[in-house]
Amino acid sequence: MKNSDYAPETTLDSIAVQKPRRRGFTLIEIMAVVVIMGMLMATLAVGISGQIDKARISTTRAKIIRIEQALEFYQMDNARFPTGDQGLDALAHKPSSAPIPRAFTPGGYIKTEGLTDPWGQPFQYRIPGTNNPHSFDLWSVGPDGVEGGDDIANWTIDQKP
Repeated sequence: MKNSDYAPETTLDSIAVQKPRRRGFTLIEIMAVVVIMGMLMATLAVGISGQIDKARISTTRAKIIRIEQALEFYQMDNARFPTGDQGLDALAHKPSSAPIPRAFTPGGYIKTEGLTDPWGQPFQYRIPGTNNPHSFDLWSVGPDGVEGGDDIANWTIDQKP
């Protein structure tokens, strides 16, 4: 019998020479993927936040128009707009202070949640208006929550930001 007829012997030297099988990712590879994903998410977040702000401004403009319509319906039913003291709440709940509306719609003219802007602030109402002296002023204090600057109002509703 020749030596080649038998299976090769396994020695410690031959085991040490074999390379171990690679079964996973290295820490560097995982870190690189995490960093790339973080950069992509940051880029998307900046773009999305700008769209959210635009959507809130558009929603505010639509709500102002809806409140104006509710005020006009109130006026048609009661021959007057709510007073400054009664405020916009008079559109959702029948006022108990004078002048009492003579023909208040039982369900109101608008839901209470329609009287707050997308930033959670109540819409502002002034009658007679400073900017609309023959009618009323209606506005939101805007994203900063402070009157002036970035307000969204019924006298600027046709203007783009």
